[in-house]
Amino acid sequence: MSIEVNNESAVEVDEAALQRLAVYALDALHVHPDAELAIVLVDEGAMEQLHVQWMDEPGPTDVLSFPMDELRPGTEDQPAPPGLLGDVVLCPQVAEAQARAAGHSLLDELQLLTAHGILHLLGFDHAEPAEEREMFGLQRDLLVGFAMQERRR
Repeated sequence: MSIEVNNESAVEVDEAALQRLAVYALDALHVHPDAELAIVLVDEGAMEQLHVQWMDEPGPTDVLSFPMDELRPGTEDQPAPPGLLGDVVLCPQVAEAQARAAGHSLLDELQLLTAHGILHLLGFDHAEPAEEREMFGLQRDLLVGFAMQERRR
C-alpha cells in the first residue's frame, strides 16, 4: 500500500502513527494493497482556502476528503481493485481545539479524523441517520481495532 503523509503544518505530529492507522483501516476494509492514499496536514489558512473553494463554507475545518478513483471497500474474497484512493487533508490546529474540548490528545483526534476521512474516500457519508450510524460505527470499530493492535506493538 502506498500511503504518503506530508506535514505542511507547523504542528509536530506522529506521522508514522497516522500511516499505521491508514494501513490498518485499508486492510480491514479490504482495499487492494496497491491502492494509493495521501494524508496531508495543513495550517488553518490553507485549510480555510480549501474549505471555501470546495465546500463553499467559511473558516477552516478539521478534515476534508478528496476521492480520486471512487474506490469502495472490498471483501476478503473480493478486495477492492487497485487505484488512487485520494487525499485526506487534516488541520492540526482545528483538531487540537477539538481534542481539548473532547478531553483527549491531539494524536487521538487526528487518528479519528484520519479514519473519518478514509471512510469518506471509500464512499461513506453521514448525511442521513442510517448512514451516520453505519459510518460512525465503522469508524469506532476501526479506531478500537487499531488501538488494540498498537498496544500489541
